[in-house]
Amino acid sequence: MRSIIQSHATEFALLVVIAVISVVLSLSTDSFLTPGNAFDLLNSSSVNIIFAVGLLVVLIAGGIDISFAVAASVAQYVTAILLGWIGGGGWISGLLIAGGVGVLLGAFNAFLIHKFRIISIVATIATFNIYFGLLMFFTRGVSIYNLPDWLTERVILYEREMADGSWIEITLPVLVMTICVIATWIFITRTTTGRQLYAFGDNPDGARRFGVNIAAMQFIAFGWLGLMAGIGGLVQAHYAQEVVPNALYGRELDVLAAVVLGGARLGGGKGTVLGCVLGVLLISITQNGLNLAGVSPFAFKMIIGAIILAAITLSNSNLEKRLPFMRQAKGRG
Repeated sequence: MRSIIQSHATEFALLVVIAVISVVLSLSTDSFLTPGNAFDLLNSSSVNIIFAVGLLVVLIAGGIDISFAVAASVAQYVTAILLGWIGGGGWISGLLIAGGVGVLLGAFNAFLIHKFRIISIVATIATFNIYFGLLMFFTRGVSIYNLPDWLTERVILYEREMADGSWIEITLPVLVMTICVIATWIFITRTTTGRQLYAFGDNPDGARRFGVNIAAMQFIAFGWLGLMAGIGGLVQAHYAQEVVPNALYGRELDVLAAVVLGGARLGGGKGTVLGCVLGVLLISITQNGLNLAGVSPFAFKMIIGAIILAAITLSNSNLEKRLPFMRQAKGRG
């Protein structure tokens, strides 16, 4: 038990924080701690979790990307147009197109970073503006509402009526999110490439000396994020039942904050899928509870900023030194 706590200290701490915040928010509003609200949170958080597991891979590899949300917007818009050209298509063709566009945009980021030795955050700031500028220029900000029926039709995987007459349901975005989470977990923990990404992010020079292909690591990491961005963009279009060019604008910072909050190190070489998911859920739960309590969204930004600052402080120090019970457990071990 002690070894489990020590090896998953960040995840354990996040679970404790989520539990405490949930209790506090449940005392503030009666509508927070209800099954219906919990399932709504799960459904609405699916897209951010898909983005987050993709970004996790880039952070593990020592990079950073803030263009993925705009890339997702580009992917969903291009997919909607191409689906119209081919007569509607289906989920398979839609995911292939959206994922393919996302991978291409992610690969372009990797190309700039590797070929011209540009720092990843600088390169993605540039592509963020390029992608968004091109999208708004060619679309003129016009949304697409005439989507194929299969994309706009809500798919309910599970539903149940509660005693109070309300309904709880699990929708298709949760299934897609679960597949993306499992695929990312398998990729980074059960494959040689995943272990190489950790090694490359932790010590690029050492990884290079051991024969790790640096270019491949960057293209794989940013390509994986691009794939998740494309899939997430299509799922967002399904959830919203429309394609709005700037709908995902600004979401990249929330997702980045959540992944860092989940224990991913900005310097690379560290991060888990579980911590990533918990980070997204913590931010979603906090925002949802404060909205239900009628708290100003500006106050929410302030609270989230404080949480992120605390998380980064803990991630840059030895967590065991700051949690006495863990230090005692290690001493007894």
